[in-house]
Amino acid sequence: MNITGNTIFVPGGTRGIGLALAVRLRDRGNTVIVGGRSASALDALAAEHGFATVRIDTTDAASIAAASAEVIERFPDVNVLVPMAGIMRAEDWRTPGFLADAEATVVTNLLGPIRLIAAFTEHLQSRPDATILTVSSGLAHAPLRVTPTYNATKAAVHMLSESLRLQLAGTSVSVVELVPPSVQTELMPGQETNPHAMPLDEYIDETTALLEAHPDAHEIQVERVKFLRYGEVRGDYDEVVSALNATDPHAAASA
Repeated sequence: MNITGNTIFVPGGTRGIGLALAVRLRDRGNTVIVGGRSASALDALAAEHGFATVRIDTTDAASIAAASAEVIERFPDVNVLVPMAGIMRAEDWRTPGFLADAEATVVTNLLGPIRLIAAFTEHLQSRPDATILTVSSGLAHAPLRVTPTYNATKAAVHMLSESLRLQLAGTSVSVVELVPPSVQTELMPGQETNPHAMPLDEYIDETTALLEAHPDAHEIQVERVKFLRYGEVRGDYDEVVSALNATDPHAAASA
């Protein structure tokens, strides 16, 4: 992915990693369209950062269809899709009451990106240099005990990215997967100030540098995520899982 001269749609880009990445990509000379549910939040971001904005609820199939059509109509040069919206909730499957959170996580973290990608795939293939920038997690490769459905959805996003890359080979569309570690955002209560998590600015600095230095990369992995990403490859997976779950339960929360 070249990180200049694009027209980029970032649904779920109103806060956290999505917003930080949107700002950094705008600063690199891209046109950035941010999508979100809150009209007031979108208006504030447009005023502060100069983003174009589109209202979208990524948990709603009709909203995704309508917003995607609007983006393509208003910005026919759009060539990069970054499905950023995600939620992370603690679940205890030993007791009743977890199912609503589990279902909401699947709809937001997995069905949302699937529906978004489906809405843009045809258009992106008409652009000469297009990218789908998916967002998985280090927890796709090593489980955090308290967030089973989050872990599962991010593992699914990883395999979806791998599969789409194969299907889109030979087209103008590349598939790049961001694999964040624990980052200081509002994803879970207390995570924004969690000392075990990577500061957001540091994560975005390293991610942007990697995108620029490796335009043909399939995965963007900052150094801090490799402990989780390669446990099985190194042969120390059990030790990784043990260390991960011996820390504060929110310490390994990801994007």
